Amino acid sequence: MIPATDSTALNAGRNAQFTTTHWSAVLAARQADSPAATAALERLCQTYWYPLYAFVRRQGNSPEDAQDVTQEFFARVLQKDYFAQVDQSKGRFRDFLKAALRHFLADCRDRGRALKRGGGKPLIHLDALTAEERYRLEPADTMTPDRSFDRSWALTAMQHAIAGLREKYAAEGKGEFFEYLKPYLAGSEKGLSQAEIALRLGKSEEAIKSEVFRLRRHFAQCLRAEIQHTVAGVSDIDEEARYLLEVWSDNPWPPEHPR
Repeated sequence: MIPATDSTALNAGRNAQFTTTHWSAVLAARQADSPAATAALERLCQTYWYPLYAFVRRQGNSPEDAQDVTQEFFARVLQKDYFAQVDQSKGRFRDFLKAALRHFLADCRDRGRALKRGGGKPLIHLDALTAEERYRLEPADTMTPDRSFDRSWALTAMQHAIAGLREKYAAEGKGEFFEYLKPYLAGSEKGLSQAEIALRLGKSEEAIKSEVFRLRRHFAQCLRAEIQHTVAGVSDIDEEARYLLEVWSDNPWPPEHPR
């Protein structure tokens, strides 16, 4: 079920200013020696490595080979001149990485090249245990590698948005409050009823309803903040948010890392 993030919520924070940590800065600096752009790219790769790992696993590769392929792919991506041919009109980091990975895998197959393990210090930290825990939760169906990639990307984006939201509530001394209300991000009562939550927290049911509305609005803002790191401009955020929510619509909610 798609969470209740209506158009008002999705538009919240529309005027948030892009900074040098965004994908747009990486694109703008693709032909320049820019430490800021390099740091931004490394951050994005560190955050979104799992969808690539899952994509490679969907191709029938073992966990060990998937780790090697992902690491070698990042070695290529982080080369200074890798963005010389990037089309700025196709500014979603998600689309760029998926196309680049597909090309990389095809190149490896064409060359019949075997990837060597232990060939140097990993560029990106990949938690192998977490990767396989997450991959085992992937649906065992006929989902295409492309769809699996987008689903994993949506999962990662929303996990980071929820983590940011949890930190916000914790900083305000409302950590317990957040855990009670979190199921309502999905727009359905999967946990305690609002009346039960009100009783436990010593608040009125009307106050809880208002807090649920604010929670959903804050989640939309956090999701937008996460997405803006991966698109080339503010105008792309809403479309990307809607797509990620749609691709995740038939999966468990809230989406969080396996414990």
